[in-house]
Formats: sequence, C-alpha cells, structure tokens
Amino acid sequence: MQAEELASRTADAGPNESAGTFAELGVLAETVEALDTLGITSPFPIQAATIPVALSGADVIGQAKTGTGKTLAFGIPVLQRVAGPGRDPGTDEDAAADTAAAALSAPSRRSSRRRRTRTPSAVTGQTPAHGTPQALVVVPTRELAIQVTNDLLSAGKVRAVRVHALYGGRAYEPQIAALRAGIDIAVGTPGRLLDLARQHHLELGSVRTLVLDEADEMLDLGFLPDVERIMAQLPAERQTMLFSATMPGQVISLARRYMNRPTHIRAADPADPGTTVKAIEQFVFRAHSLDKVEMLSRILQAEGRGLTMIFARTKRTVAKIAEELSDRHFAVAAVHGDLGQGAREQALRAFRNGKIDVLVATDVAARGIDVEGVTHVVNFQCPEDEKVYTHRIGRTGRAGNKGTAVTFVDWDEVPRWQLINKALSLPFAEPPELYSTSPQLYADLGIPEGVKGVLPRQERVREGLDAEEIEDLGETGRGRGARSSVKRGAKDGGKDKDTTAKQERARAPRQRTRTRRGVKIAAEDGALDTAGGTTDTAAAVNAAPAAVAKAVAVAEPVAEKAPRKRTRTRKSAAKTAAPKIEYVAEAPAAATATATGEAAAVSNNDGDGDVNAGAVANPKRTRVRSTRTRKSAPAKPVVENTTDTPSPDQ
Repeated sequence: MQAEELASRTADAGPNESAGTFAELGVLAETVEALDTLGITSPFPIQAATIPVALSGADVIGQAKTGTGKTLAFGIPVLQRVAGPGRDPGTDEDAAADTAAAALSAPSRRSSRRRRTRTPSAVTGQTPAHGTPQALVVVPTRELAIQVTNDLLSAGKVRAVRVHALYGGRAYEPQIAALRAGIDIAVGTPGRLLDLARQHHLELGSVRTLVLDEADEMLDLGFLPDVERIMAQLPAERQTMLFSATMPGQVISLARRYMNRPTHIRAADPADPGTTVKAIEQFVFRAHSLDKVEMLSRILQAEGRGLTMIFARTKRTVAKIAEELSDRHFAVAAVHGDLGQGAREQALRAFRNGKIDVLVATDVAARGIDVEGVTHVVNFQCPEDEKVYTHRIGRTGRAGNKGTAVTFVDWDEVPRWQLINKALSLPFAEPPELYSTSPQLYADLGIPEGVKGVLPRQERVREGLDAEEIEDLGETGRGRGARSSVKRGAKDGGKDKDTTAKQERARAPRQRTRTRRGVKIAAEDGALDTAGGTTDTAAAVNAAPAAVAKAVAVAEPVAEKAPRKRTRTRKSAAKTAAPKIEYVAEAPAAATATATGEAAAVSNNDGDGDVNAGAVANPKRTRVRSTRTRKSAPAKPVVENTTDTPSPDQ
C-alpha cells in the first residue's frame, strides 16, 4: 500500500516538480556520478515514480510515453541491486550472505564438471555467485539489446558493473567466453538466452531481478512460450519488472500471473495529457502509391530536417524505398530482417554517427531505438494498429525535444487509419488528399519552393553508408549476411574486396580451341598442336623459330593423313543389294505384256512418288522403294531379277 501511495503521488509530477536529483531518490553516489558525466541530472516522472518502489524490491509494471526515460527507470535499480566485482557500498554483509545462500541453494542445470568451478572469488566484495548473472533483462529485438546494454554500461561504469548482450545473429564463442569470465547483468533476446541455457553456458539460478522491456511485445503470443521457458528456470523468489509505452488490459492481466502483488505505475505529465507525446507535430496525408516516393523526396529536403526514420510494413518495400532514395542522391541505409546482423549494426552505427541521415526500416527498429537528433519520422505505409503507430512516431520528440511525424495513407488503408485515429483520439479522421506538387505539402512541412524529387549532388554532405566499416561478427544462420538493396560497391555481401580479387585471380581463364580437320590451331600465325596436347597461345607466339618449326614438323604427319570421307549414293539399295530370285506361277502372255507395258510407264515417272505405285502383274513380287534425295532428279525403277517359268511353247 505504501508503494502504491508513493506511485500515485509522483506519477503526475513533471521532471521539475518531482525529486530534484537522483541522490534524493536513494541512488548510489557512483551511479549519480556516472549519470552526471552523461548530462543526466534530473529524473523524469517515470523515473521518480519507479526508482524508490523498485529499490524496495517490489514488483513493478511501469508505463510511460515513448522517450521519457524508461530504460533508466529500471536500469538504475537493477544496477544498484547487483553485487559488482568491486566493493559495493550499497550491499551490506547480511545482503551478501543472503545472496550467497540463495546462490548455493538455487537449482543448477549445469554438469558436474562445470559445477566444480563455481567457487567463491577472492575479489573483494564478490559474492559466491561469481560468473553467473544476478539480473536478466529480456528484450524483443537485437537492436534494442545493444542499446540497453550500452545504457547500462554507461550508468554503471564507475562501479565497473559487467553487462553483456546475448543475442542471435553473431557467433557463440565471444558470448560464451564472456559468461565464463563472469557477468553481472545479462541483456538478451529470448532465442539466444534459451540456446545458451540449453548448452549449460548460461546459469539462471542466481538471477534475483527479471526485467521485460517492451512487455506488451514480450507477452505476445509469438514470444510468450519462450518467455515462459525462461521464467521456469529462474528462482521463485525474485523481483520482476515490466515496462512499455503501451500496456493493454489483457497484457496486464497476463503479467500478473508471473508477478507477486505488482505496483502498476502510469507516469504522466499534467501538461501533456494525450496518448502521444505533445512535442511531436503529426501530419496525415492521403497519398497515391505511385506518388509516395516523390512526396518523400520533397519532405527530405524540408528546412531544418535532421536525421529521419522511414517505416514500412514489409522487407521488400523497405529495400525498394532505400534503393530509390539512393538513386535520388540521398545518404540512406536499410534495416530489415533479411539483412545479416553485421549489415544491420553497420546501418545503425552510420545513422548514429551522422554518416547517413535517412534510415529506412521495418518495425524491427520501431521499439526502443533511441538516436539523438531524429527530427522526422515518416510512415510510408499505414501502421497495423495504434500500438505500432505510437512506437513508430516515438522515435522522434524524445527527452523533451520536438519532432515531426508524417503518415501516408493509401485509399485502401483509410478504414484501418480511422480505427487508429479513434483509438488514439487524434483529429485526423479524414486525411486530406495531397500530391507531390500540392502547395499544402510545401506549406505544412516547410519545403522550399522549387524543390524537386532529386537531391542536387552539391547539397549532399553526408559520407554515406560505405564510410562506416562493417564488423565481422561471425554471423550464424542462413548466411544471408549482407543482402542490401542499397548499392554498396565493394562492400556488398560483407566480403573483403581483396579476398574477392584473390579468388578471381586463382580461377583459370577459359580457353577456346580452334580445330581444322581434327588438328588444333594454336595461334593465328598458324602454329599447330597435336590432337592430344594442350595449347598455349602466348607460348606459341613467343616461341623460338626452331621450336615453331619442330611443332609444325610434328604436326605434318597428322595433317598429311587424309580424313575419312563419307560418300552419299542415291542408288545404294540397287548397287549393293543382291538380285532376288523369286519363283512365280505361270501367267498368260497377255498378262505378261500388260506388266511389261506398265513397267515401261513407271520408268517414265518423275521420281517424286513411289516408282512401283502402278498395277503389278505378279502380286508376289517384292517392292523396293527408291531412296529420296535432296535433288528431285528422276529416279530409275528398281529392277528385280526374276526367273520366269518356261512357257509350254519353249
């Protein structure tokens, strides 16, 4: 009850009206010093409301708008509750003893060989849980895992807290080596955490604090089975914290199954009572699908535009947008699921470092990604629901800064948008129909007059994606590593240019061999080679005259041998066949005369048809067709030698 009262007192307080400093909230001096170096001196409402409750060990459900500091709201209590490798002022002897007892009594799934290595460390202040994580942060995406890890490392660098990211898409060996060396906080995605736990490299029996970041996504049907498997390996006595910007009622009901009397904290600013951040100026336009890229190219040339993120629903659309913007001379990169992890991290690093100013991504980058200097967010396609819309536009207008969000709605997406508009109580029920040449587009977004759909080359000041080196992560999976729709030149495919050149040089060139009457021709100068030898054109040209003469002499006997010729004959059947002798019955003289006359008539045939097609005196005589030839010369009838029976007159 006391925690709930504290939450209700601080939830509606602004950053200036709540606790003035982190020290007043009970944060360690070392953590306050690390935050001061980052320029963070005053807590946000969600931080002021959550940190005292979380430090007491109670379970927390934290809900706040995007860009209001939820990472540090759970990160600071997690850092303070772990026993780092050095002396921890916030952990007394009793707490250390309790931690040691919990670690020794926790069920272990390791083999006996690895269990023998779990001995208390000699480092001052180190608990017997050395090497095993004491806190676990589970996130839905790899990019968010990297970001949360960096934030926790920055806040805990004075205490030297060991934080490591465990996510897929990269080699297992570095992560296994880090686990063997010992980590205090593990930040990872569900798939890789389960893989390492099954291989007995990750010990979860000593985890005292569990955090589900973007909890509504983690408790979705896609992640819920993996999250339940992870929770089954954790101790029953633990602290559980859930944080997200969107927390539907059914998700909260589901979360209470895994929590012990949680405190639900909804932090809000009295000056910003809406569902979205007030600092984000939102525009919704009804646009034709064939004109969206042209409109987008003009928006990217608006006055005061900084870094820009463009979101689309499908990976193919993301790749197509990135390619078209690259052809229009914009410094752009793509982030989607078909890219390898090295290419995805390369694109995000280039975006953070300012080498590119346009990042096209699917919803894989819509949650939790915090990049300083993002001024514009464009929804190239209408989001699926109000939660996706809220997280997309939340990439801008963070930490009190202003931002601009533009959404394109096609005609078939109007009903979906009206549902989103109603759920978020937005004033865009009927978006105006605009095109790339509409004056309203130029006026609303501050686009200078005369701007066209192609960025002039002299106005491009960014180095581009090729200026950012791609890191070799030893990627796992299907080896899709580096398919990107943006033209990368020599870096395409994530392969080294020198390696590719060596492979090309090692391949033997294909040679074409010319022959003349069965004899190979070595070169144009007439050098010949035998049929069983190999031909080297360069050697034949540069050879000495004696060698050439010898080669010709060797080839002469082969050349003198006359090749076998094929002879075609038109009357092969008549020349080669032996005369047939048939004994026929005696026929009258009149019939013999008739047959003789018909044979004479057949002999005058032009040869196009059957030479024996006429009437036949003797039905038992064998007929032989003449062979057809290419030339339509008259064919002679086939003469059949028959032995006539002597007549009675003879």
